Amino acid sequence: MSIKIAIIGAGGMAGYHATGFRQAGAEIVALADVNQAAAEKAAAQHGITRVFSDVADMLRTLPELDAVSIIVPNKFHAPLAIAALKAGKHVFCEKPPALTAREATVMKQTADKAKRTLMFNFNNRARPESYAMMEYITDGAVGKVNSCQAKWIRRTGIPGFGGWFTNKSLSGGGPMIDLLHMIDLGLYFMGYPEPAHILARTFSDLITDKTFKGPWGIPDVAKGVTDVEAAAHGFVTFKTGQSMAFQVSWAEMNKREEVSVTFQGSKAGGLVQRLFGLDGIDATAIDTCELYTHERGRPVNRSITVPPDAPMGRVRSAMNFIRTLEGSEKPLNTPDQAVSLMKIIDGAYKSAATGRPVAL
Repeated sequence: MSIKIAIIGAGGMAGYHATGFRQAGAEIVALADVNQAAAEKAAAQHGITRVFSDVADMLRTLPELDAVSIIVPNKFHAPLAIAALKAGKHVFCEKPPALTAREATVMKQTADKAKRTLMFNFNNRARPESYAMMEYITDGAVGKVNSCQAKWIRRTGIPGFGGWFTNKSLSGGGPMIDLLHMIDLGLYFMGYPEPAHILARTFSDLITDKTFKGPWGIPDVAKGVTDVEAAAHGFVTFKTGQSMAFQVSWAEMNKREEVSVTFQGSKAGGLVQRLFGLDGIDATAIDTCELYTHERGRPVNRSITVPPDAPMGRVRSAMNFIRTLEGSEKPLNTPDQAVSLMKIIDGAYKSAATGRPVAL
């Protein structure tokens, strides 16, 4: 029998989740959103017959549900995931895992107690480039990944002013927590080592300048709150001796939007990169996947060719969740990794606030 899943949240990511779940053979039986009209519109768009405006009501009404996916503002990730896990459902949650490492830890503990799968949509792990690069890493061609540089930088990419993205109480922060994908991918390539220390700085010079709004996101809220950073830079050390430098921004004086991880291994280095077009839209992006080696005393750069994937792994990541539940694939991420990632996010904000390095 196919996995029965419900989607919580009527936002734009619902389409990727729905496509991935169906391609993996799951049945989407319901969609829930506190905004009834938005729920009905999204359900009709994605061919979902049951609509709910209350998640608790949905969980009571549909005991046959095997799993839920969560696509809501960050503040509600932990409480909704915990409620679903306690109801005996597997959970696929959008990033970030939670607002804090403490919340992520409670989510993990709840999943362990319920003996249910908890996964997160770290979709960049599911890109063809990442799958290919991990083959080289796991085969030993790269050796130990000693260091990496993680970037998701934008020039004009603030996702709306006054909405939940820019309200720290709802989002947990700005690009540091929103664009954590490349930090996660770098950690993934390095084997998710245990972090030791972090030094970070945040910058808010452009966060209220509406000429830096991105081409996507949510509508502005005239009397809403904008109290998050526009950019964050930092450096993380790990107990294994590895290190990571990161740069994330919604608005910063860069040439163009770049999404990338560069790493240096003991045998080879590598790059996974997407350079967006000047309009900031996926369809005009340029993808690069390269491996840097040294052979016969000479530098050798290998270009790795993979199929194009405009959704950047969003569909494939949802497929992996269903296949994990069925036992045909291993999970692309774990709750332990989510907790470790959130410790780095927490530490970055603490370091930026105090101006001092933070032990993790």
